[in-house]
Amino acid sequence: MNERKHPNNKRQSQAGTHLYRKDAAARKGFRKNEPMKQTPGSARDHADELRTGDRIVVTIKRLGINGEGVGYYRRKAVFIDGALSGEVVKAEVTEVQPKFIKAQLTEVEKRSPHRIEPPCPVFGVCGGCQIQHISYEGQLQAKTDIVREAFNRYAGIDQLKLKPILGMDHPWGYRNKAQLQVERRNGEIIAGLYEADSHSIVDISGCPIQHPKVNEAVEKVKSVLEELRIPLAKENGSKEGVRTIVVRHGFQSDQLQVTLVCANSSLPRQEDLIRLLRLSIDGLAGIALNVNPKRTSLIFGDRTITIWGADSMQESLSDLEFSLSPRAFFQLNPQQTVKLYESVRAAAGLTGRETVIDAYCGTGTIGLWLAPHAKEVRGIETIAEAVEDAKRNAERNGRHNASFHVGEAEDLLPRWVKAGLRPDVIVADPPRTGLDRRFLETVLKTKPNRFVYVSCNPSTLAKDSKVLIDGGYELQWAQPVDMFPQTSHVECCSLFVWNGKSGK
Repeated sequence: MNERKHPNNKRQSQAGTHLYRKDAAARKGFRKNEPMKQTPGSARDHADELRTGDRIVVTIKRLGINGEGVGYYRRKAVFIDGALSGEVVKAEVTEVQPKFIKAQLTEVEKRSPHRIEPPCPVFGVCGGCQIQHISYEGQLQAKTDIVREAFNRYAGIDQLKLKPILGMDHPWGYRNKAQLQVERRNGEIIAGLYEADSHSIVDISGCPIQHPKVNEAVEKVKSVLEELRIPLAKENGSKEGVRTIVVRHGFQSDQLQVTLVCANSSLPRQEDLIRLLRLSIDGLAGIALNVNPKRTSLIFGDRTITIWGADSMQESLSDLEFSLSPRAFFQLNPQQTVKLYESVRAAAGLTGRETVIDAYCGTGTIGLWLAPHAKEVRGIETIAEAVEDAKRNAERNGRHNASFHVGEAEDLLPRWVKAGLRPDVIVADPPRTGLDRRFLETVLKTKPNRFVYVSCNPSTLAKDSKVLIDGGYELQWAQPVDMFPQTSHVECCSLFVWNGKSGK
């Protein structure tokens, strides 16, 4: 989610509407008043008779979880990138499956009042943002609808107790970190993201959702690499050179951290590189090389070398202070993170007497946020490096009632319960795939009074919610938070309270 370019670059629209596709080479507008070409099969009686290339007219009912418009043709779901809820569109069929159809938007017959010109000139190409063509008011409404639809579809809840979504006053320039691939093109260094389904890099200089200081630092790193003719791995068969530029900015500390992901552990003219970066980037806290010689989609390798300055940069959330090494996880939108964590604290209902389990705790930020209001917090995380970060963060912030443990929650939690622990609150913030089934079973056996579920995927949240409700929990409310404006992603904090009554 994620990176873009110049916010004031205008595009020409046709009939007040511009159409966008993931595939830039095939992007094209539908000429005003041009009649739709009739092709064999344009008026199929049944959706199963449709073929690739057929033209259809669809009324869009809602946005899908990936930001695509969702409508129906002869009762079969149709997914159309770029179409908005409430619009009537013409589209060309690109894929027909037993349960759904995919189609390419060609014309908007009835336009949504929320449709706008996206400010980014590479919107629809780089894939980082999916809904820049929707007004921010429309984005918040669409994300609210996505959460409602997920609970209706997967949990059978049609009257969801949903709090108003927490949005941003200024939904731009919020990302504190960029991870950009690099290559030389026509003699210049390009930094950006891979275009969808390709290895072609889309230049996203000046991305409007990155903090301006991140964009400025990226440009200066590119300039120094070019001035010194530092080799790039993409042009050297991954034998040497820079693969990725990583820049992180501390919104509170105003420090900057630059990491160059390289194919090996040294670069030509390394001392000159350090000198020029220090001269050109104000607030630079440290420069590091991360070594990743493998052909992989993973950004970082296992080894990181600080070549100048501090091993970590400083940052804070409210009264919590953090030291962030180049590979340490930290929320990408600090302003909205505070809103999310305050929602978690409200859901936990802490009085200072509770024992809290922070499952999938990562570097411990949620547990540390709750610790001053609880008797004890125990975090569980499978990644040992993250647990070490959490322990250091607890010590640094004086959260002496918080401890962090390596392992799987479905293994450690039953062991602790058997030893006499009775958690009052369990907080879980799992990856997009949702909660492990064994963990859900453990929660239902443990029966904490409150279960707080933080989710970045409404579909898996709703599916897991049904298991919790069927097992004796009541869903009291859900609070959506817009962590990533201009993208289709929506975070949600949900409160489940044990009532012992099966929802089956």
